[in-house]
Amino acid sequence: MAKLPSKVHLTSHPIYLSMHGPLMYEDENERTWLHFVMDTGGDLQVRLCQMNLPGVDIELTTSPLISNTMPLMWMLHISSQYLDSMGRFWGILHHVMEDDMEEMILELMDDS
Repeated sequence: MAKLPSKVHLTSHPIYLSMHGPLMYEDENERTWLHFVMDTGGDLQVRLCQMNLPGVDIELTTSPLISNTMPLMWMLHISSQYLDSMGRFWGILHHVMEDDMEEMILELMDDS
C-alpha cells in the first residue's frame, strides 16, 4: 500500500534566518533554507524550504527583485511574526513539515 503524506503544522519557528548566499538562509541550528519569492499579484510572499545541503555552496545570480526586497536577516519578533533587517514585519502564513521537508511561508505585512 502506498504511504500517505504526513503533514504537521509547526508552532516552533526558527529564532533567526541569516542570508547565507543568493537564495539561501541559515537558521540558528545551521540548517539551510532556500527561499523563493512568490508572485501573488498582491502582497509580497516568500516561501522558505528547509533543505539538508551539507557543505554545498549554491552559486546563483540574483534578480533585482531579490536583491531589493530580500533582507539580510529575519528575527522572530513574536510567535507569529518576523522583523527583518530592513525594519519590516512579516507574518507567518503557515509553517509545516511534510514528508521530511519543512516549509514556511512569510508575507510582508501591509503596515511595513
